[in-house]
Amino acid sequence: MKERILLFTIVFGLGVFIYIFQSYFNTVWGLALLCTFMFIYALFMNLSYKLKKRKLEKYPQIINENYKPYVTVMIPAHNEESVISNTVHNILNMDYENFDIIVIDDRSTDNTASVIKDLENKYDKVTALVRPTDAFPGKSAVLNDAFKIAKGEAILVFDADATVEPDFLSKLIPYLEPKDVGAVQARKVIRNKNVNLLTRCQNNEYTMDTHFQAGRDSIKGAVELRGNGELIKRQAIEDIGGWNNYTLVDDLDMSTRLHVKGWDIRFCPDAVVYEEGIIYLRPLYRQRRRWLEGTIRRYLEYAGDVLFSKDMSLRASLDMTAYITQFIMPGWFVMEILIRGFKVLAKQAPPHMLYSSLVIGCAIGFGFFFAARYALRRYDYMPRLDATFEALETSVYLFIIWFPLVLYICFKILFMKKDMNWGKTAHGLVLEEEDSIKAFIKKELQKTKEYTKEYTEKYREKLKQILAERTSEREFKNYTKTGKED
Repeated sequence: MKERILLFTIVFGLGVFIYIFQSYFNTVWGLALLCTFMFIYALFMNLSYKLKKRKLEKYPQIINENYKPYVTVMIPAHNEESVISNTVHNILNMDYENFDIIVIDDRSTDNTASVIKDLENKYDKVTALVRPTDAFPGKSAVLNDAFKIAKGEAILVFDADATVEPDFLSKLIPYLEPKDVGAVQARKVIRNKNVNLLTRCQNNEYTMDTHFQAGRDSIKGAVELRGNGELIKRQAIEDIGGWNNYTLVDDLDMSTRLHVKGWDIRFCPDAVVYEEGIIYLRPLYRQRRRWLEGTIRRYLEYAGDVLFSKDMSLRASLDMTAYITQFIMPGWFVMEILIRGFKVLAKQAPPHMLYSSLVIGCAIGFGFFFAARYALRRYDYMPRLDATFEALETSVYLFIIWFPLVLYICFKILFMKKDMNWGKTAHGLVLEEEDSIKAFIKKELQKTKEYTKEYTEKYREKLKQILAERTSEREFKNYTKTGKED
């Protein structure tokens, strides 16, 4: 109810502002001012990033080789029998010595429990935790249960489809050492980005996120955890009371509570965790719906804490407030267009007033395009022409995915009952696709083999017939005896 009341107040206040004050001044300048503020802030982060990079080149970070905290890796798994074994084997290959792994079966209906028990029996570093069928649902509850038996001074969380390089943890650990740092987030990359347009755009979206996260890190802003590849101090987890069982986004909820408590979160772009992109549109919408709903709800839930926290740094508070504008903008833009459209139809305003709003909308789209292209050039080292084309693709993708979802989630929070519908992401589709392709190739090769055999037999019979017609019986027999028929 608190979230609903606060969101209603924001939407109603914004609508009243736009409708009433359009009579006194052109409110499109308000939208333009918001865009200008976002541009200046993005420019500030970019300059800060470059200054930080230049400083590190002159004075490289001194790594304390003696800081080797014991790490417990926690991997929640719900119906992940197709990928969990590969993930555990990959993580066991990390070159960091002081770690163990807890693999948690979360009420699976497939053979996940059996797979992780076999892994426990095979490897000393692996512990299998099987949750009962009546256990509280959700990733947060899974992590809380595993945390009770975790031995680590730090907790590293992976998704069930994660893969990393051997030096992954060695790169993350130095970022966690400072006393005020509560967590570190690695860079996420789509492993199957070349499968289709959707996976390519998802990877580009992640690259944009890397750009923004690195910028926020450079100004010591409100860097956020991303669920997969997050390393968190035990002390920080205990300070905020563990994970929130009643949130849709465990990572973002924890990020906000860590910042409110005064903990800093760092971002490490050099440590990369690879995950599987979604190859179909419907499950992609389902996943993004959960992400977005959880994001907006946690902003509404912790709005007061963010504004009035005594422990949260001013930089993190301002950064988080600025970040919220990306969720306000779609609603503002739609109300701007609807109200102006109504006034134009009622002949209360000239048509050019509507066009000015559309121009601002195009400017917003160009801003996302420019950010995407810049990120692809910086982090994926993409050629200029390729970066331009893929940035355009990604901008359209973001508009189609995020813009309508923001409006839908706002409507849902205002008028629909809250649920814990997770919209689980299906993993192992890449493996299924590979198996399907292999099976198809095998089948076609078998068909070819059978066809070739049949064709060869027919060819031999036809050749015999032709030779019999054109030679005498004696000559034909002599010919076949020499073996020249073959």
